[in-house]
Amino acid sequence: MKILFMGTPDFAAVTLKIMIDAGLDIVGVVSQPDRPKGRGHKLVPTEVKAIAIEADLPVFQPEKLKNNELRGILDELAPDLIVVVAYGNLLPDYIINYPKHGCVNVHASLLPKYRGAAPIQWAIINGEKTTGVTTMKMDSGLDTGDILLSEETEIGEYETSGELFDRLAEMGGNLLLKTVQGIEDGSITSMPQKHDEHTYAPMISKETGMIDWSKSAVEISKLICGMNPWPLASTIYNGGVLKIVSAKVCNDNSEAAPGTIISLDKGKGLKIACGKGTLYAVTVQFPNSKKMSAEDYARGHEIEIGVAVG
Repeated sequence: MKILFMGTPDFAAVTLKIMIDAGLDIVGVVSQPDRPKGRGHKLVPTEVKAIAIEADLPVFQPEKLKNNELRGILDELAPDLIVVVAYGNLLPDYIINYPKHGCVNVHASLLPKYRGAAPIQWAIINGEKTTGVTTMKMDSGLDTGDILLSEETEIGEYETSGELFDRLAEMGGNLLLKTVQGIEDGSITSMPQKHDEHTYAPMISKETGMIDWSKSAVEISKLICGMNPWPLASTIYNGGVLKIVSAKVCNDNSEAAPGTIISLDKGKGLKIACGKGTLYAVTVQFPNSKKMSAEDYARGHEIEIGVAVG
């Protein structure tokens, strides 16, 4: 079965690599155009393009997909199936309806929960105990297509979005292999989503990571995990931005106002009062400083105890 792969970032690159290693017949790869990055603003290939070039696969990078811009490539490659993983744009109907077996998408949630751009981060931020990956048959909506296969996994108490991202990328790639095999042998029956149960996972931003200290220590710890590695949860300290990279919930309660720095405890971190409970900020990034443990920072800098952050 001839497969056209469409994807852009590292999550998609993991799936492409798994497909290549499995020996699937990938006739071409479509990715977003290269974008300038870094101080020199040099064009950098997408993660998917890098994997495709390494495997000597033809790569196509149209600026847009509308107005039949991909039609010629589809006619040339004549794919039986299109696999889409984090491509970055909704597909027009002429692409979705082109291959005999349709378009299959790998999504990093248990659909219909967490449709949208940031399902991994929001699952952690919202304190979900489990999440997973889903393969679905694409339609013209945003992650609304019929479900083919899904696989569930538990979320660790302090698992970051970066750590979960890596796990789900591997899970998604392997689930895609099972999906392709099921499509080929006719063993998969698609199932409509329960649309009335859907939730949405919009893109995250630096503003998403601003800590509201009136919330509970548990809620704040989930935000900190969900914002790691980017953009990191943050708060205001002496007029500058203090980023909290990792934290642990402390079972102690405090009479101090939410956001108050209570103490610096050896081997634990910076203890901060929350709306309910307290939190240890373990790894931090103070203004004009690198990421380090709160204890390491305190060896060369004074941390004001009793002041409020945020």
